[in-house]
Amino acid sequence: MGAGGAPHHALTRIRRDYPVSLHGVCMSIGGPQPLDKMHLDRFKALVDRYEPALVSEHLAWSTHETTYFNDLLPLPYTPATLARVADHIDEVQEAIGRPILLENPSTYVLFAQSSISETEFLDELVRRTGCGLLLDVNNVFVSATNHGFSALDYLADFPLEHVGEIHLAGHAEQTDDEGDLLLIDSHDGPVADAVWKLYDIVIGRAWRYPNPRRMG
Repeated sequence: MGAGGAPHHALTRIRRDYPVSLHGVCMSIGGPQPLDKMHLDRFKALVDRYEPALVSEHLAWSTHETTYFNDLLPLPYTPATLARVADHIDEVQEAIGRPILLENPSTYVLFAQSSISETEFLDELVRRTGCGLLLDVNNVFVSATNHGFSALDYLADFPLEHVGEIHLAGHAEQTDDEGDLLLIDSHDGPVADAVWKLYDIVIGRAWRYPNPRRMG
């Protein structure tokens, strides 16, 4: 997000020959407070500078008042949250002059007040804002394992026709305070075999749908 230096030099050289995908991690698009105008302005400047093929952010929050948490925190899936996130997506898209992709989160807790499933929540955001989706297959596996639901059922409900990008990553295995398995989206190891299998299933289903947002 800076004005110059070695990272920009390298990215400028890469961008001359290849399209790039710009992936934001700290817009706090799911947060309860207004978006950080300075951050959004710097984000827009980066989009204008490199004209990426795709631009994406996370369905998460990471700020509270003046404090920034270096994490992607979950949010309850309620009508009020849906309206707020949709407003934030509209604000980002208006600022950068293009639709974004929104990534499904990896979660470690669920909210009792949630009244909408995650896939329904994402589908409704697409309908309201015209954004696309970034499907992180590892996040699906992590959340499904942590909360005991079927990753296959989740993917069957996921609006794959709106997916413009797919992410894969490694995860770490830990245990919670009760000794049960807890997966952490750590990005510090190879992609698990089970995640590769889910990816194969997604590819077989998703590419039935033409999507102009996809790269390559």
